[in-house]
Amino acid sequence: MFVVIINFPPIKEGKDAEFREWFAWSNEVFAKQEGLIKRRLLKPLKEGNYAAVVEHESYESFMALHSSAIHEEAGNRVKQLFEGLPTPHFYEVILG
Repeated sequence: MFVVIINFPPIKEGKDAEFREWFAWSNEVFAKQEGLIKRRLLKPLKEGNYAAVVEHESYESFMALHSSAIHEEAGNRVKQLFEGLPTPHFYEVILG
Protein backbone atom coordinates (compact mmCIF):
# COMPACT_ATOMS: atom_id res chain seq x y z
CA MET A 1 0.00 0.00 0.00
CA PHE A 2 1.11 3.55 -0.76
CA VAL A 3 0.23 6.47 1.55
CA VAL A 4 0.51 10.21 1.05
CA ILE A 5 0.23 12.60 3.97
CA ILE A 6 -0.56 16.08 2.70
CA ASN A 7 0.09 19.11 4.87
CA PHE A 8 -2.17 21.88 3.64
CA PRO A 9 -1.11 25.52 3.85
CA PRO A 10 -3.27 27.98 5.77
CA ILE A 11 -6.76 28.40 4.33
CA LYS A 12 -7.62 31.98 3.40
CA GLU A 13 -9.83 33.79 5.88
CA GLY A 14 -13.51 33.02 5.38
CA LYS A 15 -12.80 30.05 3.06
CA ASP A 16 -12.84 27.18 5.60
CA ALA A 17 -16.34 25.91 4.72
CA GLU A 18 -15.56 26.15 1.01
CA PHE A 19 -12.37 24.12 1.54
CA ARG A 20 -14.27 21.40 3.42
CA GLU A 21 -16.90 21.32 0.64
CA TRP A 22 -14.12 20.97 -1.93
CA PHE A 23 -12.60 18.08 0.01
CA ALA A 24 -15.96 16.27 0.17
CA TRP A 25 -16.52 16.86 -3.57
CA SER A 26 -13.01 15.67 -4.44
CA ASN A 27 -13.52 12.52 -2.34
CA GLU A 28 -16.61 11.72 -4.42
CA VAL A 29 -14.94 12.20 -7.80
CA PHE A 30 -11.63 10.59 -6.82
CA ALA A 31 -13.46 7.53 -5.41
CA LYS A 32 -14.23 6.55 -9.01
CA GLN A 33 -10.51 6.25 -9.79
CA GLU A 34 -8.98 2.79 -9.78
CA GLY A 35 -6.56 2.12 -6.94
CA LEU A 36 -7.68 4.79 -4.50
CA ILE A 37 -8.52 3.22 -1.14
CA LYS A 38 -9.39 6.19 1.08
CA ARG A 39 -8.88 9.93 1.63
CA ARG A 40 -9.35 11.49 5.04
CA LEU A 41 -9.19 15.14 6.08
CA LEU A 42 -7.56 15.84 9.43
CA LYS A 43 -8.14 18.96 11.54
CA PRO A 44 -5.61 19.89 14.23
CA LEU A 45 -6.81 19.72 17.83
CA LYS A 46 -5.47 23.18 18.58
CA GLU A 47 -3.52 25.46 16.26
CA GLY A 48 -2.22 24.50 12.86
CA ASN A 49 -3.41 23.58 9.42
CA TYR A 50 -5.43 20.78 7.91
CA ALA A 51 -3.73 17.61 6.71
CA ALA A 52 -4.97 14.67 4.67
CA VAL A 53 -4.15 10.98 4.63
CA VAL A 54 -4.52 9.41 1.20
CA GLU A 55 -4.24 5.64 0.75
CA HIS A 56 -3.64 3.99 -2.62
CA GLU A 57 -3.12 0.41 -3.68
CA SER A 58 0.24 1.38 -5.17
CA TYR A 59 2.50 4.24 -6.20
CA GLU A 60 1.39 3.60 -9.77
CA SER A 61 -2.30 4.06 -8.94
CA PHE A 62 -1.44 7.28 -7.09
CA MET A 63 0.48 8.61 -10.09
CA ALA A 64 -2.36 7.67 -12.46
CA LEU A 65 -4.80 9.72 -10.39
CA HIS A 66 -2.29 12.52 -9.83
CA SER A 67 -1.74 12.92 -13.58
CA SER A 68 -5.45 12.71 -14.52
CA ALA A 69 -7.67 15.50 -15.84
CA ILE A 70 -9.94 15.25 -12.79
CA HIS A 71 -6.98 15.80 -10.46
CA GLU A 72 -5.99 18.88 -12.45
CA GLU A 73 -9.57 20.19 -12.22
CA ALA A 74 -9.63 19.57 -8.47
CA GLY A 75 -6.34 21.41 -8.04
CA ASN A 76 -7.60 24.36 -10.04
CA ARG A 77 -10.75 24.53 -7.91
CA VAL A 78 -8.91 24.60 -4.58
CA LYS A 79 -5.71 26.55 -5.16
CA GLN A 80 -7.38 29.95 -4.71
CA LEU A 81 -8.44 28.91 -1.18
CA PHE A 82 -4.82 28.48 0.04
CA GLU A 83 -2.17 30.81 1.38
CA GLY A 84 0.64 28.77 -0.21
CA LEU A 85 0.96 25.25 -1.58
CA PRO A 86 0.24 21.83 -0.08
CA THR A 87 3.24 19.72 0.92
CA PRO A 88 2.98 15.98 0.23
CA HIS A 89 4.99 13.28 2.02
CA PHE A 90 5.14 9.80 0.48
CA TYR A 91 5.23 6.48 2.34
CA GLU A 92 5.12 2.78 1.61
CA VAL A 93 3.34 0.66 4.21
CA ILE A 94 5.73 -2.04 5.40
CA LEU A 95 3.93 -3.32 8.51
CA GLY A 96 0.31 -3.33 9.60
